[in-house]
Amino acid sequence: MPNSVGRPSDAAVSGDAAPGSPAPGRRRRWPSVALLGPAFVAAVAYVDPGNVAANLTSGASYGYLLVWVLVAANAVAVLVQYQSAKLGIVTGRSLPELLGDRLSPWPRRAFWVQAELVALATDLAEVVGGAIALQLLFGVPLPLGGLIVGLVSMGVLLVQTRHGQRPFERVVVGLLAVITLGFLTGLVVSPPDAGGVVGGLVPRFDGAESVLLAASMLGATVMPHAVYVHSALSRDRHHAQRDTALVLRATRFDVGGALAVAGVVNIGMLLLAASTLGGVEGTDTIAGAHAAIVAALGPLVGVLFAVGLLASGLASTSVGSYAGAVIMGGLLHLRIPLLARRAMTLVPAIALLAAGVDPTWALVISQVVLSFGIPFAVIPLVGYTGRRSLMGEYRDPVLTRVLAWTAVALIVALNAVLLWLTVTGAAG
Repeated sequence: MPNSVGRPSDAAVSGDAAPGSPAPGRRRRWPSVALLGPAFVAAVAYVDPGNVAANLTSGASYGYLLVWVLVAANAVAVLVQYQSAKLGIVTGRSLPELLGDRLSPWPRRAFWVQAELVALATDLAEVVGGAIALQLLFGVPLPLGGLIVGLVSMGVLLVQTRHGQRPFERVVVGLLAVITLGFLTGLVVSPPDAGGVVGGLVPRFDGAESVLLAASMLGATVMPHAVYVHSALSRDRHHAQRDTALVLRATRFDVGGALAVAGVVNIGMLLLAASTLGGVEGTDTIAGAHAAIVAALGPLVGVLFAVGLLASGLASTSVGSYAGAVIMGGLLHLRIPLLARRAMTLVPAIALLAAGVDPTWALVISQVVLSFGIPFAVIPLVGYTGRRSLMGEYRDPVLTRVLAWTAVALIVALNAVLLWLTVTGAAG
């Protein structure tokens, strides 16, 4: 197994100068572009098929009303993802590794079970989304489409196992570029109403269903597997760097840029739905929304949208499999080759599609499972980054700790509401 799911040496966090790093007293003020990349891989989680469904539903049902939710959610995501990257850089350990070292055997195994369920739910949503895209583009049956998505994602993972993290990052960033183009092209054909967008920045709701949808959008934004994997990605990428301060500066640019792209894509999807799908029947499913987009904006925009959805499924399922390997390696100290893991986790998604399960329903259930897993990821993350014994001089300052715990409280509260409404049937 490559070092992507292993541990770097202790030298990764030492203060010694590495070849090519600035000499003491001559640190570069601006980080090198070569230090950027891990956050763009993690950011793929924020534009996966589950997000597509939520954003389209919001725009089609409530127009520009909930734009502010996505803006707030993206701000929270920037904070949480930076915390995850910082943890990996400073400690030289991923979040699952730190948890695995500190939990006794039975709690550690129980934690792994919930984290593994989260990873499987994530993979399910991403395979289903890619299968829907292939059906929209080529009429491929959903089970076969899911299998194709799984096989192509193996090819993406093969890049990582054969050539290392940097080429893997380039492939995923390329897919992210396709996602951005595919989902935002429609805005050129059907620009949103400027007044409506500005009005959507004012926090407000329109009935209980809009509250529920807002909770779903914000609660699903901070994806547990993205939190786990980002700490490992940053650790592995920067383990040879000795200038921690420089790397953290680069990471701020990395996270800010990556989440800015993801935020623009998510908001763009909502704006597209608000400008073209309002009042149209059947837009509560991705297939229905695609049909409405084709009818309103033409087949070319529809094809680009479906291509964006396909790229979203391929990129996010590859990153999801990578995250699952990080979780298993850190918590169980067990490492299964990435391709073998990809093959095993593909089975449940194909089985559901073959059984004729409604793909939209499968996406909804996967988001509920993801909501359940969020507190397990963000609470220890914020706790660890606030510990001086673990982070040393890079411990979070007071203001950051206050903001982080406020964000955690908001995420946990909204996910509790979402789960309660789902269990009691109010979500229906």
